[in-house]
Amino acid sequence: MSLKSEIFEQPAVLERLLQQQRERAVEMARTILARGVTSVFLAARGTSDNAALYAKYLWGSVNRLPVALAAPSLFTIYGTPPNLEGSLVVGISQSGQSPDIVAVLSEGRRQGALTLAITNDPASPLAGQAELVLETCAGPEGAIAATKTYTTQLFAIALMSVALKGEAQQFETLERLPRLVEETLALDSAIERAAQRYRYMSQCVVIGRGFNYATANEWALKLKELAYVVAESYSSADFQHGPIAIVSHGFPILAVVPKGAVFEDAYRLLSSLVEEHGAELVVVSNDATALALAKTPLPLPAELPEWLSPLVSIVPAQLFCYHLTRAKGYDTESPRGLLKVTRTW
Repeated sequence: MSLKSEIFEQPAVLERLLQQQRERAVEMARTILARGVTSVFLAARGTSDNAALYAKYLWGSVNRLPVALAAPSLFTIYGTPPNLEGSLVVGISQSGQSPDIVAVLSEGRRQGALTLAITNDPASPLAGQAELVLETCAGPEGAIAATKTYTTQLFAIALMSVALKGEAQQFETLERLPRLVEETLALDSAIERAAQRYRYMSQCVVIGRGFNYATANEWALKLKELAYVVAESYSSADFQHGPIAIVSHGFPILAVVPKGAVFEDAYRLLSSLVEEHGAELVVVSNDATALALAKTPLPLPAELPEWLSPLVSIVPAQLFCYHLTRAKGYDTESPRGLLKVTRTW
């Protein structure tokens, strides 16, 4: 297996996750609802932290649950954990090995909170601390950079949202996701050609908002760890509160702007960046007007619900990072200084 083969494996692993975990998710949703959970407390690191951002927006919007992201050092270093009464305490981790994330679930359980692990390893320490375990079914991931483990985390989060909501037709929408990811992988050759243009890029900004703020953060992370690009991620709103001052003619802006509630806001910003600042855009979108602003347009499938768009919009970003890394002459499988499992306290 290679990074590229793992990217291309994503339609199959998403389908497997839905087939193997759908009923389990429904059962867990019943348990969560029966416990009268009033909020969600999420713990994650790295790529999984970006998946947690998606959960913050999805569970907050669709399931109307207040969602907070943990500061694990309050549990492990300061020894002053917050009150978790009434919360669903969720740990998200590919390996389930990091002691600080395990510590958050352990403390949640000690306080009597319901605990849930979303992990690719159901035998991990994280899973051992959780009353509920949702396996992401990604299978072995050999490349250092997480790809299929990230999208399966997103899918597990979406699956839990649908199960909690209890609307049967939304399961049908989930069933369409593997096909939409498959369609998007067809951009591979075009992205390989486009990446050559950016082989000397050393810095950039990645913009997304709402559900795709998670995508912006994950794209920026992959640019850093694979292509060694100084990539900063912003919501389209936050970018206007100061950081926009760094943009000059030719400055690369990578943007994730599918159709949806935040599209108009993001489109106005991108138009301004091109017309007033001379920025160069790479745009991931299923809107023709947004794609027309870009030097490098990366189209998404037309019929893509906004709440599920991060599962598809991350795919061209992954391919962009893979091909940019190769264009720069770097190793796509073993980025310098990184290990597959990172343990923090």
